[in-house]
Amino acid sequence: MKPEAIVVQGDCLQQMAELEAQDHQFALTFLDPPFNQGKEYAYFDDNLPDEQYWAWMAEVCRAIHRITADGGAVYFMQREKNTEQVLRTLRETGWTLQNLIIWTKRTSAVPNGWRFGKQYQIIAFATKGRKPRVFHRLRIDAPLRPEYKQPREDGMFVTDVWDDIRELTSGYFAGEEAIRDKQGERFHKQQSPIALLTRIVLSSTLPGDWVLDPFAGTGTPAVVAKQLQRNSVSIELDPRNVACIHWRLETLREADSVEALRHYYRFTPNLGAVWGEDASLSPAVEEQFSLFEKGEPYGSV
Repeated sequence: MKPEAIVVQGDCLQQMAELEAQDHQFALTFLDPPFNQGKEYAYFDDNLPDEQYWAWMAEVCRAIHRITADGGAVYFMQREKNTEQVLRTLRETGWTLQNLIIWTKRTSAVPNGWRFGKQYQIIAFATKGRKPRVFHRLRIDAPLRPEYKQPREDGMFVTDVWDDIRELTSGYFAGEEAIRDKQGERFHKQQSPIALLTRIVLSSTLPGDWVLDPFAGTGTPAVVAKQLQRNSVSIELDPRNVACIHWRLETLREADSVEALRHYYRFTPNLGAVWGEDASLSPAVEEQFSLFEKGEPYGSV
């Protein structure tokens, strides 16, 4: 069955209230809001008082919690300096923290006169309930570290430090994936990379699940979800961004393809079923659902 990719324009709190009224249930939410660091947005004030901003984030997290299936996940991305506020907000709105993921940027750290240069963002992985409904222990063909003499024959498990995914930096080094206008300027400087969302979607969903993106920007979660046989809802306030999301979903540029990443995850057991090549659940997946319903540990397929 062809996955659905719903794109709606509007305020995320209002739109999530409508989704709740329609009894939508999501397996995964990628929460990548404006970071309140004074950037220029056409439809959002990115320079709110801290108290107001985090009260708003709490409203957003509560709304997501209400429309998340039991065991469903949220991946909340933020600046490293906001770690304390992120963890508190998730805890106070009903979420259970599973991991604080460190996404290290494969770019030069910005120097600072009185502290270490910043080179990572945080992604808080939390669930509705104590255990995830779905969690696939992905294995990757990680780059060989200098101290290792030879690569591992069956790859390695993904850990909570993600240093193998490149940020779409500004300028030349953003590469072909970065969307540009006719003058060659970046369309959106905070565009999330395909590789980042591929890992998140594969880790915490199954084919046929629903993925939510309340601050969709250029719609990378929807682009990835569609290719991996997941359904998605993207909410975006800026009509220019909404048009971009529709274009990406309809065009599916070569730079947006997840297929180039498949080989990297080839050591993951039962990868075909997780990837969405077979829309039906494999016996291994069905068995683990059965274990989850009995309250037993649920791990990799």
